[in-house]
Amino acid sequence: MPRPFHSIAFVASDAEPAQEAARRLSALYGNASLASAEVIVALGGDGFMLQTLHRFMDTAQPIYGMNKGTVGFLMNHYREEGLRERLAAAVENAIHPLVMVATDADGVEHRALAINEVSIFRQSYQAARLQISIDGKVRLEELVCDGVMVATPTGSTAYNLSAQGPILPIDAPLLALTPVSPFRPRRWRGALLRKHQEVTIAALEAGKRPVNAVADATEVKSVQTVTIRESIDDTCYLLFDPEHSWDERILTEQFRY
Repeated sequence: MPRPFHSIAFVASDAEPAQEAARRLSALYGNASLASAEVIVALGGDGFMLQTLHRFMDTAQPIYGMNKGTVGFLMNHYREEGLRERLAAAVENAIHPLVMVATDADGVEHRALAINEVSIFRQSYQAARLQISIDGKVRLEELVCDGVMVATPTGSTAYNLSAQGPILPIDAPLLALTPVSPFRPRRWRGALLRKHQEVTIAALEAGKRPVNAVADATEVKSVQTVTIRESIDDTCYLLFDPEHSWDERILTEQFRY
């Protein structure tokens, strides 16, 4: 059943095409305050959409993106006419981010949320040596690599796909554990995990082979251990046009060659 949205707030990236789009749409539909808006329309690219989702996390305000960037995988097509009708007919997806708890070399804990993925990368010219545990049990004693990531279904088509990780449907109760340039064991290409499982990655020889942890755009340097799990307390909502739904994009992406 269509869901009418009476008050719309527009947010835009700093790029001039996005700013101009915000001015034009505001003139057509008005621009409610961010606090009172029933829906947020984000204008920009995928990076700006991630920022917007983080910004409005746990507000219950759904985010509808229109592409004024480059790839725009998280965005709908830009079109000025019929916006209220598009919003009313849009399909809503609830997104639960990952929560990363990273302990650095000084023993300080850093907490951050990730909608796409949590990544661990080598900090120097030397390959990282990592130990991977799932729910407290060591599953891989030593992974020698450039890095490793845990990706959500939302992030599975982003950096995870570039590292040859699997594409996950948006409603799949799974996480992708994907290595980046694995050297040893050579044949290990990652794992699929249930979304409620907890992943702990420990840096071996952390002093000699330092690694950084990144949750979307939040980076922690020189980490000793990183724990990653799905957050059950945090939610954001993403809107897609029915003809350009997330499921359709995922299916299309899997048949690209």
